[in-house]
This record gives sequence, C-alpha cells and structure tokens, in this order.
Amino acid sequence: MHPTSLPGSYGIGELGGEAIRFIDWLADFRQSFWQILPMGPTSFGDSPYLSLSTFAGNHLLISFEFLLEDGLLDESERSDFSGCDPCAIDFGDIIRRRMDVLLSVCDNFASRADPALSESFLTFSEMNADWLEDYATFVALKDFHGGRPWIEWPPEYRDRDEKVLRRIRSTLSREIRNVKILQFLYAEHWGRIREHCRRRGVRLIGDLPIFVAHDSADVWANRELFYLDTEGRPTVVGGVPPDYFADTGQRWGNPLYRWDRHAESGYTWWIRRMRGILQQVDVVRIDHFRGFEAYWEIPEDESTAMNGRWVRGPGEEFFLALEEALGDLPILAEDLGLITEQVHALRDRFNFPGMQVLQFELENDPASQEFQPGEFPVRCAGYTGTHDNDTMIGWFRTLCEKGDEYRRDAILGIAGCEAATINWGAIRVVARSSANWAVFPLQDILGLGSEARMNVPGSATGNWRWRFSWDQVTPECGRLLLETTRESGRLSRAPLENLMIS
Repeated sequence: MHPTSLPGSYGIGELGGEAIRFIDWLADFRQSFWQILPMGPTSFGDSPYLSLSTFAGNHLLISFEFLLEDGLLDESERSDFSGCDPCAIDFGDIIRRRMDVLLSVCDNFASRADPALSESFLTFSEMNADWLEDYATFVALKDFHGGRPWIEWPPEYRDRDEKVLRRIRSTLSREIRNVKILQFLYAEHWGRIREHCRRRGVRLIGDLPIFVAHDSADVWANRELFYLDTEGRPTVVGGVPPDYFADTGQRWGNPLYRWDRHAESGYTWWIRRMRGILQQVDVVRIDHFRGFEAYWEIPEDESTAMNGRWVRGPGEEFFLALEEALGDLPILAEDLGLITEQVHALRDRFNFPGMQVLQFELENDPASQEFQPGEFPVRCAGYTGTHDNDTMIGWFRTLCEKGDEYRRDAILGIAGCEAATINWGAIRVVARSSANWAVFPLQDILGLGSEARMNVPGSATGNWRWRFSWDQVTPECGRLLLETTRESGRLSRAPLENLMIS
C-alpha cells in the first residue's frame, strides 16, 4: 500500500497520524513489512514511476498534522478540503489546494521554525547539496517556464549555461529556497514514520525504478549519462516487448543509460542513488531487474514497443561496484515477465530474492503441467497480486464472467474456498507457500473489487487514485490476517535475516 492511499482529511494520504495508525495496525496483527511504491515527486500522469527526481521526496505527502504540531502551520491556513472524495485522489485539484498551503508554510518558515528546526534545515541542505541544488533549480525553472519540459526551455536554460544559472539562482532564490524547505519537511516527516516503524518492528520495502523520467532533474543535470542528442532529446527509449499486459508491448519513453559512461565513473551516480534510498527504507525492490542483464531498446521515433531490440546491460560488474561501496545489498529483484536464464543467474549470483505472483500462476491452463499455483521457490517474495494487477476479487469476477467453469472450479479447489472469499483463499495459498516472504495488497486483505485497483499498465489516466477508509478495515480482516500468519508458521521467521539465502 502506497502512502497516498492512506485515509485523511486533506485529499491525499500523508506521512502523519494516519500512517502511524496504519503501522500500529500492521504491528498489532504481527505483520513484518510495509511495502510502498517509489516516493519521488510525481509529474504528468501522477505515476510514482515517473518522478521529477530519483533523490527527492514527494512533498504532497508532507503532513499538515505535523506542521500544525510544530507551529509551522496555523489552523486558519489549512484551507477547506471537505469536498474531497475520501476514496479517490483528484490530483489536479489536490495539488493546487495543497501547494497553496505548503507555499504559505515556506513563506513563514523563517519566522515560525524554532532554532533547532532552522539549524536542522541548514544541515539538511548542506548534506544533500549534491542533488538538492540541481533539483531545486530545476523545479524553480520548470515553474518559471509554465511547467514545460526542460527540453522546451530556451537553450541557455536547457543546456545549463553556468552564467545564466548563477543569475537565475539569484533571481529565483525565493522559489529555490521553498523547494528546499519542502524537501526538508518531507524528510523530517518520513523520518518520523520510519522511526515509528522501527519502534513497532515493521520494516519498510521501498521501490526503485530502474529508469528515470526524461523530464527530470536527474537527466537535465546529467545528460552525459544518457543516450540523448545534442538538444537533449532521447535517441532511444525504454520499455518491454509484447507481454501479458499489452499486445504491442509497453513503450515507457524513459531515456536509456550510457552504461559505458557510468562504468567509467565507477557507477558513482548509481551508488549515490542506492545509498539515498537505503537511508529511507530497509529493503529495496528494484523494478524491472532484468534490465541490468539486458534491456529493451526502442528507437525514439517508434510509437509502440514492438520494434525494439535486446541490449546487454551492465550485469555483474554493476552489482559488484554497489557491494564494494555499500556492503551487503538488501535487494528484492522484480523479475516478472519475459525472464531468461541469464537474468536468473545474475539474480542468484548475488542471492537476491525474486518475485512470484499468484494471479500469473492461475492464468495457466489447469490441465497443463505449469498449473502449480503456490509452488514458489524459497528465495522469493510471493504475492497474490501487485499494484499492476486487478484486485483478487476483481480478477476472479472477470474470470467468472468469461464462463470458464473448468478453470473457475480448479482455482477454487486450489484456494480451498468459495467464490465470495477468493481473496482469503489466495492469501492463504501464498502464506502457506515456501516463499520466504508473503506479501498482500491491502485491497485483497479488505476484499475489495476492481474499483480499488491501483494501476492498469498501458493506461495513461485514472491510475494511482485509490484510498482506503478505516471502516473498510473490519475486525474480521485483522483476525483472519493474524490467523493466516500464525497457522502458516510465519510468526516465527526472522524476516530481514531471511532476505539473503545462499
């Protein structure tokens, strides 16, 4: 469950009291992990996987509750969020409303912050200057140019003319400082959430997309690390060939890395990136892990992902460099889709657990030898579904609507349940499997249908909006979750220590 899906009074989930309440709920029912999506600031489409910076945090998650407690926000300045849909995020409206409040907080920060908080802000700015300065300048310039992508800025801004940047940093000093304040407040609030997780024994699984967005501070400030033309446009982009989710593949549009230049620098940028996320979470799920062995390269002028080619990635050398700099790597490898033996070998070389998704297993023909749902390897995380899948209830309803009674009955036999409780049948299958970890979308625990789906891959709109409410979290949900965790023997496992299994 992503923090944006938390309940609350301000239009979107926050890193405040509701997050603490959720952590307490997890701990009370003996859950060991909370898995989230990428936490960066989002842009067009509101996807956590297309962020304005891989180093920055999503300032929309700053807690108004904590701001009030710290004296940085006055009750009269909170605005009225009473008309917001409590079950879905209207990003356009919420961004406007919340930014009005947050910019007021920034304007009053110097006069309202106590000396300790002011000193903490200065320390934060100094310690994170290697990315914060570029990010704050990028955001200020993006606003200055009406939100247009950096590729459309005048050449002196697009190409980072040093004289022009020095001048604009002076002209936009207030706007740049505001961005830094918001990043500081996000980091402060996330730190409180992480500390509460530590106190309650809940570990955090973060999410790191392999690629970054073209319209980001990452690419604008490091053009030499990507395949771009002289004006900064991508010459090739990332994606995947036709697969389970899309007949023509998925053309993500992310610029691809110049791995040769990353190697020449000793993978310094990646080491900084990995160190940054490991300071925020306990385990890192790397999205599209297979891209480190080979990635799908699509010419920029292709409108779909069909006409691409596989290109070798940095492979073993990359992870050896990370290990040398950072020590043991608590990585969960997202190895779903078209996976080769070479990808498995790279994953196993570093003892990274992979992922298994029950819904994908259940898509097989019940009469085939491949229909063995829940027979997962030990070194993996087993899921009923992910943020890209329909909910278990929604998925099963769609299956039943197709009229395939043979498959329907086979699945209910595997799950050992009635159709109405297929979500708990699936949860028990995963919990009882050999997989080291069993991970369940909150929607499946709550027994919600397709209306609660988080994302439809290949669909550009209507995603990432779902929020839950506490009245959906019945006592029966908690009882069944604890009972399933106990009877599957998972209470006695040491979850983080079992991450790396040789």
